[in-house]
Amino acid sequence: MKKILTVVVLFAALMTAVPAKAEVKFGVKGGLNVTSMRFDSSVADKSNQAGFFIGPTVKFTLPIVGLGIDAAALYDQRKSKVGGATDNEMSIKQQSIQIPINVRYDIGLGSKAGIYFFAGPQFGFNVGSKTIDSALADWTFKSSNISGNVGLGLMLLGHLQVSANYNFALGKTGEFSAKALPSALKEDAKLNAWQIGVAYFF
Repeated sequence: MKKILTVVVLFAALMTAVPAKAEVKFGVKGGLNVTSMRFDSSVADKSNQAGFFIGPTVKFTLPIVGLGIDAAALYDQRKSKVGGATDNEMSIKQQSIQIPINVRYDIGLGSKAGIYFFAGPQFGFNVGSKTIDSALADWTFKSSNISGNVGLGLMLLGHLQVSANYNFALGKTGEFSAKALPSALKEDAKLNAWQIGVAYFF
């Protein structure tokens, strides 16, 4: 709860700090996650799976040429499969609310198009199951986590935005306790994702 209040205060401070002359646009954003799971040490094979995200977004274009800020509140679902030394396979699904706050730099390609680059922190809060049990392993999600974004995108007609970015965990996403190994082993694990998104601003 304390971390949620911290993010709310941070977002309120961001809104207050935005200059009065800044252009503000609201919209909706959605897209796909292609998730990879990385362990602090190699204890199992892993494969990518697609998840998705969707939610409201807001974009601030600052008076400084090319500079802006965007933020969103996204329902985010990520999936990954883990296979161990046996034929057992474990499916992991994380459901969360993700709040990305990115600084962006836009480069105009004319009156109807432009490209932009962005980077910033992302704050996540787990809203799904916190524990997953299987014959292979036990998985426990953290209640909250922080990650980072870096990416680029294309803005069309002033309303439609297409983007691609890499979202990487800045701390552990959860704890993996292997069962199908010669001895019990606990490892911190992280869920990173390549993301492809589309947004429409009104």
